[in-house]
Order: sequence, then structure tokens, then C-alpha cells
Amino acid sequence: MISENGCERHDVAEISQLLAQPTGFLWVDIPGCDDDAARVLTEIFRFHPLAVRDCVERNRVPKMHAYPDCVFVVLHAPESGERGHVHYLELDQFIGRNYLITVHGPTNPAVPPRAAQRETQAVFDRVRTGRLRPNTPFALSHAIVSALTRNQEGYVERVTADVWRLEQQVTGGHVDDPEAFLNELFRARHGLLAVRTMGALSGAIYSRMAAIAGLRDDSKAFVADIADQFTRVRRIADGEREYLQGVIEFYQTILTIKATIVAQVQNDKVQELTEASYAQNEEVKKISAWAATFFAPSLVAAIYGMNFQMPEVHWRLGYPYAIALMVLAALGLHRVFKRRGWL
Repeated sequence: MISENGCERHDVAEISQLLAQPTGFLWVDIPGCDDDAARVLTEIFRFHPLAVRDCVERNRVPKMHAYPDCVFVVLHAPESGERGHVHYLELDQFIGRNYLITVHGPTNPAVPPRAAQRETQAVFDRVRTGRLRPNTPFALSHAIVSALTRNQEGYVERVTADVWRLEQQVTGGHVDDPEAFLNELFRARHGLLAVRTMGALSGAIYSRMAAIAGLRDDSKAFVADIADQFTRVRRIADGEREYLQGVIEFYQTILTIKATIVAQVQNDKVQELTEASYAQNEEVKKISAWAATFFAPSLVAAIYGMNFQMPEVHWRLGYPYAIALMVLAALGLHRVFKRRGWL
């Protein structure tokens, strides 16, 4: 129970009595919406079944529903996981006239419980020590959501430190494993995009909440301030994402230039091999042409050198005829190869 005198702890069984108090307001923080917690939300506070279901199940995007007696809000905070994964830590709120119910949505078992309750624990410590004295449920909700936006900005700050380190590696030429380096770049981009989405969607629902009829002026001021905080988170994440995109494009340009240089070297080597192969073919042509030219006389001489009587043996011009045939055959082949450019 929170009042002008500070805060006091009470048992769950006293909730109905505390709600009837004329001063102060009730803050109930539920670490996880199990069956007992769902029964309290349904039977004591009589919340809408869909809202209770949203507390039990995981919600992928922020949302807001205005009911006659309260406003139900679903928000997310980022938490770093393994290999660049971003865990969405869900925080649900029922903001009523004299109560604030905060419910921590289902979380991944890999996330420490203290991380899921980070914002509410920090605000509770401030209230307990007197450093924060909220006088309305909206004022308390404002403090909790402000802690959530600060954590979102802190996440962007940590990713930005990684972005600067990656940029120094690119500009310094110290990238040993391109595949692993690209994975780091896109993991950082994924983290910034996740926080940017959280800020954009959460800011949109708080802008919508400001238009709800019946809100007190001070509550509207809290809602408008939260909307501005989420807008700032979105703009910071957008700026860092654009900066990271420049690093990615610069590195991709370097890889493209290197690939072009390698391809050019390979083309030059292929050209050299092609020229060498062409020259070799020309030499083979010449050798083949000369071999064919000398083959014709050899063929005629081989025939005339056979061991049997030929008609030309008894012909006075037989041998001159054979020699002339050899010469003419060689000249004919030489002329043919010359015209084809083989000689």
C-alpha cells in the first residue's frame, strides 16, 4: 500500500480491504501469472477475461486496452541473449483509480528472474527509501515505464559500443574472418531493430492513451511524457541503425572491390592461358601441315619401292613421272595449307 507516509507490505488476503481504503493506492506486483494470480485478477479485481489471458500468455507486440475502470498496457524491455538473440521481457499493467497491478509476462528460462523484475524492483527500492513518493497509480506507472525506457536506451548504448568496435575493425583492415564479422554486424543490426520496434509501438499506444476521455490532467502529462520517451528511444535506435548500415555498406563495398580484383586477376590468367593455347595450336598446325606435305612424296616413294614389277619400270619416263608426281603432290598440299594460313 502506498500513501503519503510511504509504503507498507501486506498479504494477498488483505487486497479487498486495502482497495476500500479512502486514501492511498494499492500496488500489486506479480512475478508470474500462475493460476493463483489469475484467480486474484479475475475474482478480486474482476478484470476482463481477455486481459487476464494476455497476462498468462506471451504477447509479441505492445498493446493497450481501455476499460471503464482501468487501462491495460503491455510493454516489452530488451535483454541480451546468446548469439545476438534479443529476449523480450514483458511487463503488463492494470492502471486503475486506486491501484496499479504489474504482471511480469512469461519469460524464456534462459533469462534470469531478476532481469524480468528489473524495473519494478528499482522503483520499489526508491519508494521504500522515500526517494520517490508517487501520489497516483499513473505517477507510479510513469516511474516504472521511465525505468523501462532507460533500460531500452542502455541496451542501444551497449549495441552502439559494439558498432564502434566493428567500424574500427573495418576501417583498420583487421577483419580476419569475413563470415563471422558479417554475423556480428547483422546481430547488432537485429538488436537495434528490436529496440526500435519496441519504442515505436510503445510510443504509438501511449499517444493513443493520451486521447482517452476521463484521464486527469496530471495523468495526461505522465502519458505524454512516456510517449516522448519512447519516441526518443525510437529515434536513437534509428540513428544508430543508420550509422551501422553505413558500416555494413562500407564493408560490403570493400568485399566487392576485393572480389573484383580477384576476378580480374583470374581473367588475366585465363587470358594468358588462352593466348598460350592459341600459340600452341598454331605451332601444331604448322607441324601437321609440313608433316602432311612430306607425307605425299613418302607415300609415292613407298609404293614405288615395293618389291614387284610395275608398268612404269619398262617405261622410259616412268621414274621422271614418279618424281614429278611426288613434287606435284607436295606443292599441292603446301599451297592448300598456305591459303588456310597454316604455313
